[in-house]
Amino acid sequence: MSLVDEARAVRPGEEVDVAKLEAFLRERAPEFAGPVTVSQFPGGHSNLTYLVTVGSRELVLRRPPFGNRVKSAHDMGREFRILSRLSAVFPKAPRALVYEEADAVLGAPFYLMERIRGLVLRGRALPQGVSLAASDLRALGLAVADTLAELHRVDVVKAELAELGRPEGYVERQVRGWIKRYADARPDDVPEMNEVEAWLQAALVAGVGATAPGLVHNDFKFDNLVLDAVAPTKIVGVLDWEMATYGEPMTDLGTALAYWTEATDPEEMRALPFGPTMLEGSLSRADFVVRWAEGSGREPVSLPFFHAFAHYRTAVVAAQIYWRYRHGHTKDARFAAFAPAVGILARAALRARDER
Repeated sequence: MSLVDEARAVRPGEEVDVAKLEAFLRERAPEFAGPVTVSQFPGGHSNLTYLVTVGSRELVLRRPPFGNRVKSAHDMGREFRILSRLSAVFPKAPRALVYEEADAVLGAPFYLMERIRGLVLRGRALPQGVSLAASDLRALGLAVADTLAELHRVDVVKAELAELGRPEGYVERQVRGWIKRYADARPDDVPEMNEVEAWLQAALVAGVGATAPGLVHNDFKFDNLVLDAVAPTKIVGVLDWEMATYGEPMTDLGTALAYWTEATDPEEMRALPFGPTMLEGSLSRADFVVRWAEGSGREPVSLPFFHAFAHYRTAVVAAQIYWRYRHGHTKDARFAAFAPAVGILARAALRARDER
């Protein structure tokens, strides 16, 4: 049985025009010319990710979701430019190959990149065929923290990635922006979200600590990491760079912690499929922070704020995903279950707010 993350049949309503893709490859990437088969990776609720097979060769195709409302949130050209420069200084990023801006081929802009083969952990349990001792799970947690620290040591200017963002005022723009996004996608009233918003805005007025600006992945979690299938405590790839920017690395640490559920967390949080971080031997959130700080050389300032904001932001994403389903922009049945997650994550944000 293969432990490599495998693609599956394309979900209904998310099909790719194979004939047009074959013609595109013949013209723009002739080294990949030939009969094409397309399958789809199961993860992801934002941009869609496909496996394109040409004979024995494999490519990964990324395109925006069908029914996309927010162009800036699914900028394929920006993601392509990031990977084109990043892989030279951060080898765990996949190498970008070719980009198409016009809608004529697949109905939306898209790009192709190399495939990093390996194991991707999705959900609370380890996949069938994967067995990790408690010591292995601790080693894996340390490797995750080390990878985030490595990312935050990237010299953004040397990598010619400083144009990605404006560090000055970054955190305030993020908070204001996500509050606006929630207003646009608000489901039924969730009082806890209102409370989190008020606290975040008050914290901004009072002042939030900052570290030196750096590269920010903005969605750093287990199902965006590729593990070595033979030695799964080793991380060989980091995926999904669509939201990467030049800003405050503490937002990345907050995101990692928001997805790092512990066995002592409330049952409603433990039920979310965030990763195998509750298994015996797994690193605690506190130990993750210590390891990241050691590896990155950064002080984890204003941690309750960034942890709470990460939960709030994830709640907004859940609301946006449910909005797409409720308004008929996707037929993906997975999206129907996202409405309750908004309240669950808002309550998690309030708990993070109160941490010391």
